[in-house]
Amino acid sequence: MADVPIVVGINRTQDGSLAVAVGESGMYSLQKDRITRRRGHWGRLGDLPDTYLPALPQLKEPVSLIVESYSCDTEMEHASAYHGELRETLSLRHGAPIALLSHHLAHLYGAFYPSPYEQAAGLVIDARGSRVRDFTEQLDLPPGTDSELLEVASFYRCARGRIECVAKQLWDGDWARPAGLGCFSALLSAALWPGESDEERVMGLAPHGDPDALGLPDLDVRGHEVHIPAAWMEAFGAAGAYEPGGEEFRRAADLAAAGQRAFERALGRLAEWLHDRTGLDALVFAGGAALNVTANGRLLRESPFRELFVPPSPHAGGTALGSALYGMITCLGVGSRFRWTDDFLGPDPDPAAVEAAVRGLPDGLHAERPGALVEAMAALLANGQTVGLHQGRGESGPRGLGNRSILADPRRPGMRDYLNREVKGREWFRPLDPVVPADQAGRYFELDRPTPFRQYAVPVRPACRDLLPAVTRVDGRAAPQTVEREAAPFLYDLLGAWQRRTGVPVLVNTSLSGPGEPPAETPEHAIETLRKTGLHALALPPYLITKRA
Repeated sequence: MADVPIVVGINRTQDGSLAVAVGESGMYSLQKDRITRRRGHWGRLGDLPDTYLPALPQLKEPVSLIVESYSCDTEMEHASAYHGELRETLSLRHGAPIALLSHHLAHLYGAFYPSPYEQAAGLVIDARGSRVRDFTEQLDLPPGTDSELLEVASFYRCARGRIECVAKQLWDGDWARPAGLGCFSALLSAALWPGESDEERVMGLAPHGDPDALGLPDLDVRGHEVHIPAAWMEAFGAAGAYEPGGEEFRRAADLAAAGQRAFERALGRLAEWLHDRTGLDALVFAGGAALNVTANGRLLRESPFRELFVPPSPHAGGTALGSALYGMITCLGVGSRFRWTDDFLGPDPDPAAVEAAVRGLPDGLHAERPGALVEAMAALLANGQTVGLHQGRGESGPRGLGNRSILADPRRPGMRDYLNREVKGREWFRPLDPVVPADQAGRYFELDRPTPFRQYAVPVRPACRDLLPAVTRVDGRAAPQTVEREAAPFLYDLLGAWQRRTGVPVLVNTSLSGPGEPPAETPEHAIETLRKTGLHALALPPYLITKRA
């Protein structure tokens, strides 16, 4: 790799992560929690030598440039210590600089440049980004703008070679008077699950409630800014923590339903404003708010944009990849051909690690090498068993998309309850999502385009809802992953074997993880998930591991 530029991008905030761009098309991305097993683990000193360097041999090559992305937390105060660690740990080419990149611009680079579009509008929304004083993009702000204000939403006009920020919503960071759609989403989640931040829980609970029951208003949208009415702040203050049943559950579900509707309506109005401002047909959407697949589905159906792209890692974990692309494209002037065709960007697999893990199986587990692994997996699935799949490079985003997945039969009404209770260790209302070959998705779902990263919730066709109860939400929707052979050949072949056996080319697909965990990164992590949960079997090609009991 002596003549190939290598750029390292590092996310120093929540969902700490590192990416390595190798030349024009090579890309690796690893989220810290995959190794430490602490979900959402923040970036800290020591990550590079202790977490990333042992997992990514590419970091041992001479590095041309390092780009760090910080948010508004206190990590930026330790920048000099981080730079010392980088210089001590990596082999830097002569004069290799360390550049800084503000948070929303890192999100945008990770969404637009790997998208299929030559030009697009860009939208980034999260609870808190960088401070005005730390922006690394050009933006005309009114004279006297406080340098301590935080970005909570950013709006862009994008073309390859030119990124223009057309507006930002700024906030002073005082949670007594919050502002922005990302803040609203975080407050809604915290009202129901104090001390936690899991907006996907809210999205799963919302279809079980009545959005009109509490009489709460829409959010106050003024152009590109979202403000939170006092009635919502009162509702957050009066909300009790989520309880699993009875009257408490109804109140929690009603609040979630009202919040989800308010979120979707406000997001739609922001999209309308951005479309009016740019006149472009395509939109790329990133930031933590872009994990809301229900709202994304509504954008797809109702916004004035004809095309919508949400990357597989729109959350903070994806900003390392955006930082690496910024360094390669904007700092070094090297055109990047990397595109989001799949999300399998983790470390290269090590066959020796698979063999060692199988040799060291704990008691109670049995490994075999079936002649036709996909047929053996399909037989287990048809028998009602749940099967983990660990293969190849892991996904960079939070969703298992076929390399770190749990698969199951979507035709079984009790399958969602079983997986949520016995494997994932989470609430019964959390949805499961389907995986289907791209050329057959339209038969089962109201879908007219590929969705390889499960970015959008769409209606399940009415005639198929009884056929697919485990993946059909109470509102009749699902967030399907479509698969093409070129992107995921093993998963595609498995769906073919499953269809030959059952006549249905659809499976449940959720991430390979136990209660509160990130997806399994190593073979040992996958085997431990099998051992300690109600998962029945694990495919670790070429092996199939089952429980003796």
